[in-house]
Amino acid sequence: MRIIIYLISIVTANVVTAAFAPLQMGVFIVPMGTLFIGATFIFRDLVQNKYGRKKTYIFIGTALFLSAVVSFILGDTLIIVLASALSFAVAETTDTEIYTRLKLPMSWRVFYSGVVGGLLDSVIFVIIGLSPLGANFLPWEAVPAAILGQVIVKSIIQGIAAVILSQVTNSMTKHALSK
Repeated sequence: MRIIIYLISIVTANVVTAAFAPLQMGVFIVPMGTLFIGATFIFRDLVQNKYGRKKTYIFIGTALFLSAVVSFILGDTLIIVLASALSFAVAETTDTEIYTRLKLPMSWRVFYSGVVGGLLDSVIFVIIGLSPLGANFLPWEAVPAAILGQVIVKSIIQGIAAVILSQVTNSMTKHALSK
């Protein structure tokens, strides 16, 4: 079930990004799919917990392929598809490796690895995909606001997930100790 949720979240992020205009929050520009991209890091961590790091890379590869196919089907330009694939591969790999190496409670590993993964995903996608270097959807002066807006939203999602995971873990620990 974890794998299906992970894969669905990635496809959903692409569909939502293509279907809805970006949110304009002050100076920040946030594609609607950003809400789901932040969650994909959490779902990938849950997949890794169950199946291990090596098998997780198979699922990341599957998700990368699905993401590229969906982006192409939705009519994204080749540069957008490539930027999305590159940012996804770098961010998911980085998230996986940080999550694996941190010797902290799960909630903190989810938070730290997700924040770094979200930062890399945002920087790579906006610069390669949306800036004048890529599809030229954003002028250079809007690039920092687009990156920062996505990083803020993804970090908030990671923070919420860390709090929820911490609460669930504490509750399970208390329940186990009371037996």
